[in-house]
Amino acid sequence: MTLSDDQGQFRQVYGPTPPSLRLGFRPPLAWDALTEFLVSRSDSHSQGLVDGHYVRTLRVGDVTGWLAARPVAANVLQVQLAPSLLHCLPTLQQPLRRLFDLDADPVAIATCLESDGQLAPLSQQTPGLRLPGTLDGFELAMRAVLGQQISVKAATTLFRRMVERFGEPVETPFEGLDRLPPTAERIASLEREDLLPCGLTRRRADTLLALAREVRDHSLRLDASADPQAARQQLLALPGIGPWTTEYIAMRALGDPDAFPPSDLGLLKGAGVAKPADLEARSQHWRPWRAYAAFHLWHSLGQGG
Repeated sequence: MTLSDDQGQFRQVYGPTPPSLRLGFRPPLAWDALTEFLVSRSDSHSQGLVDGHYVRTLRVGDVTGWLAARPVAANVLQVQLAPSLLHCLPTLQQPLRRLFDLDADPVAIATCLESDGQLAPLSQQTPGLRLPGTLDGFELAMRAVLGQQISVKAATTLFRRMVERFGEPVETPFEGLDRLPPTAERIASLEREDLLPCGLTRRRADTLLALAREVRDHSLRLDASADPQAARQQLLALPGIGPWTTEYIAMRALGDPDAFPPSDLGLLKGAGVAKPADLEARSQHWRPWRAYAAFHLWHSLGQGG
């Protein structure tokens, strides 16, 4: 489908063509793998897949709206935005590039990973696999905390309850896409007892509150502008946050291409090793792209963080 055809279909189904951005990238781009991962780790109220578009709600400062993105050429991603976000186009370019990891060099990454006999077929099966980023570091960190030591399905259920209970309503042209994930400020204003009805344990609620208050007070930055090592130390100092959660946040919120959680059971299984120390040693050959190696292993198992 050409860009003009895509705009025409969008206008026919969803109304007047909204403002859009065209973002270039170096191919290949494993778009289906990227968007399916993003959607499977979220809730149906704030992210989804509609007519080949990845859609989600978002907030830019005090302005709320939505986006719809899909590749329209071998090296171009088109992102259509709610009219309310028109004046935010310049501000959104870099966050969107990080969300979809558009600045990655897939050839350089593949060259490194394919020197490993086990990773080579995984890289060749899913060329252009990217690191799924985030538009909101707290949203991602909250999802990571909720996912500690439980299944992806269970964590997604908890996240959906949080969005339904504490997220702000927003209007979009997409059925079911109707809420924003709760902000750090909203969660930080709560007490432990407010979170328990969502299914959180007391300990998990305390961890989430401590995280939210650090982000609200600007003591902790969870975006690409943060110092990755300093952010890691701050996260590890919070009650209930350990190395796995810290490395996962470093991968997706901080954009660290070398972040790696060697204790992850899926990675141990995928790599065929029994001990985190052995996986850590083996992963040295994948540097500086260990986060991409992790996502290839997770993808091969049909799972992720």
